[in-house]
Amino acid sequence: MKLDKLLILVTFAAVLTCVGAVGMIGSPRSTPLQPPSLAAAPVPVAQMRGFCLQFDNARNVEFYHKTIDEIAQTGANTICISVAGYQEHGGSNSIFIDARKVPSDRDLGELLQHAHRKGLRIVFMPIVLLENPRKQEWRGQISPVSWKDWWEDYTNFVMHFVWTAASNKVEIFSVGSELISTEDQTEQWRELIAKVRRHYGGQLSYSANWDHYTVPKFWDDLDIVGMTTYYDLTEGAEPTLDRLMQGWIPIKKDILAWQAKVKKPIIFTEVGWPNQVTCAQYPWDYYRSPDKPAPKTQADCFEAFFRTWGDETAVSGILVWEWKNHPEQEVGAKDTSYVPCGKPAMTVIQKYFNALGSKLAASRPTSAPARAAAAPPEMPMTP
Repeated sequence: MKLDKLLILVTFAAVLTCVGAVGMIGSPRSTPLQPPSLAAAPVPVAQMRGFCLQFDNARNVEFYHKTIDEIAQTGANTICISVAGYQEHGGSNSIFIDARKVPSDRDLGELLQHAHRKGLRIVFMPIVLLENPRKQEWRGQISPVSWKDWWEDYTNFVMHFVWTAASNKVEIFSVGSELISTEDQTEQWRELIAKVRRHYGGQLSYSANWDHYTVPKFWDDLDIVGMTTYYDLTEGAEPTLDRLMQGWIPIKKDILAWQAKVKKPIIFTEVGWPNQVTCAQYPWDYYRSPDKPAPKTQADCFEAFFRTWGDETAVSGILVWEWKNHPEQEVGAKDTSYVPCGKPAMTVIQKYFNALGSKLAASRPTSAPARAAAAPPEMPMTP
């Protein structure tokens, strides 16, 4: 970043901080440059099961502590923490951290430590959001005027949270999520991943879109393949449980054939269906039927998913999208968001989470002591 650009950004951020407004930080400098190093912490296969929690309000810190407590009581042993960086629209070069929406470094560190105290492993996943998208564009379609400037800002954004993750012994860090238009820029991704590894010793991943996981060529630089699960399972047919199960058959075949080639374990980073009548066919589109809840269909989608993938040894993690993230957020059968709380879907999720936990406990030798969350056992790298 040119010196004049940096001075302008820093000065602007200082002024906004004084008036209690948004923290515009193109290159965060408040984080120590030499954080404690985290020794590599392999994650066991078939043991990560949890929920994604988006932090979108810096004042909700106490609420997030309670939320972590709730997640720990569901049978989950993992939490995916998602924090956002913002760019104006898909053509913007700059990414900033909004201090109103992201907890401070100190508060974020305390939340991560609280999750560990509750026995939860942590997947840390920074994402890019567009403040004023043009014509419904999203982060998968970004095309900045200057890719060089964008990569500089994106690297600074990621590294800000890498240092926080390393200092708090986070087990897995995702270097990106669904940045489809960047995925052919292999060298830039390799440079970023190498820089992250110099400051962070945990496992690294990237969350690919459900229809784009074969595109990145940098999987060999990472430890774990991340991918979402927003597949059309019905092609317009009635979303019966049998039809949903049938829908997964060719999808699973393709994923496992590809996974056998890359020889990396898979984390399903976003397993979710909105509580809407169209969720089985358009699970990515939570605006499609916001006035037509379908709690049974949502629950059946989870049932079909767990029956298909619950015992698959190539899958090292299942992360449900998403947990409620605001005190006033409505939950229950009439709520048409992804949040499963208070819906039949939650009963299905907890049934499988607890069953997977019991199965894992039964397979552990009785003489073996329980391992600490920060030092899980070795993870097989092939199916």
